[in-house]
Amino acid sequence: MRGRWQVGNRFTLLPEGKRFLPALFTAIDEARATLYLELYLMESGTLATRVIDALCAAAGRGVTVLVLLDGYGSMKLAHADRERLRQAGVALRFFNPLAWHQLGKNLSRDHRKLLIVDEKLAFTGGFGAVDSFVEAWYEVAVRIEGPVVADWVGLFAQLWESPLTRRKAAPRHWPTSRSIAPLTENMRGRMISGRGHRYQAIRHSLHQRIATAERRLWLCTPYFVPTFSLRRRLIRAARLGLDVRLLLPGSRHDHPSIRYAGQRFYARLLRAGVRIYEFQPTFIHAKFVLVDDWASIGSCNFDHWSLQWNLEANQEVEDTRFARDVAALFERNFAASEEIHWEQWRYRPWTQRCREWVFGTLNGWMTRLR
Repeated sequence: MRGRWQVGNRFTLLPEGKRFLPALFTAIDEARATLYLELYLMESGTLATRVIDALCAAAGRGVTVLVLLDGYGSMKLAHADRERLRQAGVALRFFNPLAWHQLGKNLSRDHRKLLIVDEKLAFTGGFGAVDSFVEAWYEVAVRIEGPVVADWVGLFAQLWESPLTRRKAAPRHWPTSRSIAPLTENMRGRMISGRGHRYQAIRHSLHQRIATAERRLWLCTPYFVPTFSLRRRLIRAARLGLDVRLLLPGSRHDHPSIRYAGQRFYARLLRAGVRIYEFQPTFIHAKFVLVDDWASIGSCNFDHWSLQWNLEANQEVEDTRFARDVAALFERNFAASEEIHWEQWRYRPWTQRCREWVFGTLNGWMTRLR
């Protein structure tokens, strides 16, 4: 689903959990009519308990609360937590629960992260209701206000009523989409989503922006196993003289094998002039891109898995003010990273080369099997 480019919006960048988590909880506490929450990861723990407390409190004061979780990503949400939500009046659904008789279908996951409040305020990013997001992961979110929120409501409603989610439940009556008055900030943006190999609007949008870039192309992704077409475009842009930089996780990674699989591409990228930074303080789980004054922030990792199987969604913004905020965030994170230089990388030890080959080969086989 590709939303329309619309003006009259306000987008606020919320880097790190210490900024976006308070904003999320404040928005939930201030909800008066509806709350829609869609997450991939939700596991029982301190953060999940805080989220459940807030949602139950909202339902208790008469707010319609709909919660949509991925059937795999929510497997560690305890039965008691699920029942607590239901008993409070929260409508709880799961996307594509695992089924052993349809193994191939299990690969399709809802990887989106979305909170919509009163159908006029939305948040998206890479967050989840998991304690790791607070304790050890660096994350980024964006607060969304204005006409574009209506497209986010439509995206949520579409999946809420999907046969993979609704099962035998009766369909909900969704009011006719109402227009949202433009705001004075007048920022331009659109919602964009992907449905794996069936609809790759996010990938096509990124490729189009890379092809027309004039100054810079900065990309942050936690799982750097790029498609051949994306690698080719990054190399071409660097050779044309653009400022191409990658912000990637360092040794603090939740899946080290994926890091090694992606590092096998470093050599060619570095030789072409791509600058690579590995973030040092924590595991950087954020997903955001800046191409000139265009930014894209959301759930998409820009790897094979996200592009071929997952349901993803990003907020695209084309605005010089917002681009300055995103660029400043990149610069702060570059400063907290170790830059990998070709002269250094070419002399890496044989143990590192072996890891790249082993995990790169395994990843290649898995990609072809999918």
